[in-house]
Amino acid sequence: MPLTDWILPFLDYLRIEKGLSPHTIEAYQRDLTLFASTTPATPTPASIQAFLSHLHAQQYAPSSICRMLVAVKVFFRFLKREGQISVDLSRSIDSPKMWQLVPEVLSIEEVDKLLAQPRAHDFQGARDKAVFELLYATGMRVSELCGLRICDVDDSFVKVRGKGKKERLIPVGAKAIEAIDYYLLNFRKEVDADNAPLFVSQRGKAIDRTAVWSRIKKYATSANIQKNISPHTLRHSFASHLLENGADLRLIQEMLGHEDIGTTDRYTHVADARLKAAFRSFHPRP
Repeated sequence: MPLTDWILPFLDYLRIEKGLSPHTIEAYQRDLTLFASTTPATPTPASIQAFLSHLHAQQYAPSSICRMLVAVKVFFRFLKREGQISVDLSRSIDSPKMWQLVPEVLSIEEVDKLLAQPRAHDFQGARDKAVFELLYATGMRVSELCGLRICDVDDSFVKVRGKGKKERLIPVGAKAIEAIDYYLLNFRKEVDADNAPLFVSQRGKAIDRTAVWSRIKKYATSANIQKNISPHTLRHSFASHLLENGADLRLIQEMLGHEDIGTTDRYTHVADARLKAAFRSFHPRP
């Protein structure tokens, strides 16, 4: 039976035996249809690798390539379970390394250009300057930043409530503290309660992730940064720059709030990749 003829039975298996949601099943169908349309009728490990190379050449996001490979692996396990193949062809295909799932990382020069964009002469500029300085200074998630209260920040540390409402303390540098103090002293002077949100909209409501995302997009454009960045890019840049400058991986894990050191370990791959790129660019005999 051709490969394409097994897609619908596989989707039925996911629906009936695994109880997956219609949205997830639709994603599996879309990914496997693309795989089947670009793969020989009798696939081999080499043709699966060729499919992944095709996705990379078409500039699919690493996260999308990883998702499609997962779909292919689950599909081939199903085919083996049903007796349609004797060997799971996808077993020899490694999943994409964790570092491949890290979004763009800014260089230190690009970070400097980005953080120089907000003009602190008005409420919005002063707030945005403090927001971006704090994101880069601490590596916190944007959701964590949006939940900060004024009382969570002192002259040396910021208290962050992360996933599962777990709290952690992150050291914070002078540049970020200066930007926060300027914003509070000049544009939040009327606030008496330490329990008030640290960063607010012009209507006085706690700032949300969408607002931070739109502001960083605006400033990236004005800084002429060509990379596709988001608030999370500052988190990854924070970790990557610390590692490049000799910080211990366990300390980075603690500051990022990662449960598993393997999640933090992705940054070693980012650093290695950038080191290799620098070698190829500058060595006279690469």
